[in-house]
Amino acid sequence: MLISKSRRKFLGYAGLSTTGILFGSASTSWSAKAKSIPSEFNLMAEVRKYRKIDAHAHVGFKPGDIDEQIDFADRLGIDKLCISNPITNYSGKEPEDPAQVRANNDVVLKAMKKYPDRFIGYLTLNPRYQKESVEEIKRCVDHGMVGYKGYTQVKINDPLYYPIIEKFIDLNMTMLMHAFVQIGVGGYRMKYDTGQAAANTTIPEDMAEIAGRYPEAIFQFAHIGGGGDWEYACKILKDHKNVYVDTSGSNNEEYMINFAMEHLGEDRLLFGCDGSYYQGIGKLLAADLSEGQKKKIFFDNCNHLLKKSGNHVD
Repeated sequence: MLISKSRRKFLGYAGLSTTGILFGSASTSWSAKAKSIPSEFNLMAEVRKYRKIDAHAHVGFKPGDIDEQIDFADRLGIDKLCISNPITNYSGKEPEDPAQVRANNDVVLKAMKKYPDRFIGYLTLNPRYQKESVEEIKRCVDHGMVGYKGYTQVKINDPLYYPIIEKFIDLNMTMLMHAFVQIGVGGYRMKYDTGQAAANTTIPEDMAEIAGRYPEAIFQFAHIGGGGDWEYACKILKDHKNVYVDTSGSNNEEYMINFAMEHLGEDRLLFGCDGSYYQGIGKLLAADLSEGQKKKIFFDNCNHLLKKSGNHVD
């Protein structure tokens, strides 16, 4: 894809980066300086230049999405995808039982078996079932899973999680938590209502508390681009060095990546898409990052975490 110099000039007047426009980025008051680019710029060559590990992906949410994920990855140069099929409970009814947990994890194992060189599996659990959770961790790790993806059943700092966190500390594996920051669920700026079970949704304060309790654990705070208050989240998590933040989500406010860099540093940001592939890549390419920083966020940082448990890419 080639972009003419005249069109780039027009976009510059609009206060939006070219890459951001093509990938769906929205302008905010944090307008970055327009970048000078050649008269002809091959965007897809730039996209494919960086090795990538998608640190936040899912399978099993709809028919055919296992193959669809690989199709996106092939087109956009994503080497590996960290996939999960987390249990969800928005209804307020009784939490999912161990049989449902096992069925969800089997969806991930099936995908890993079909594409063993592309998918990195993360298991799900319901911490309300302590004995079964420990057994499921062993089963899934024995079958090659390398991390955990939690949802809204239990907050990460609930004591129900303590034995599970301690198990993942022993395994040197990452615990990725679905999280939001919105009115009623932490944060100070109005955001749209996601309709989620607010009482059990992990918010930045919860993550900060558990990170302090277990400084040796590895935590991943999900999708600062997921519609929540990313400024608030980055500020709360700034001093908790064992919390890594993924950039996934369809929210593409222009200064988000640079703000996260300023508060968290280049070693604690993980590239992720959470299904929003073009936005996930575009927001990083549009940010004011050095080549070394892009390489770290797209690939090296996640690979470094995987290396702790001996599951790195290479």
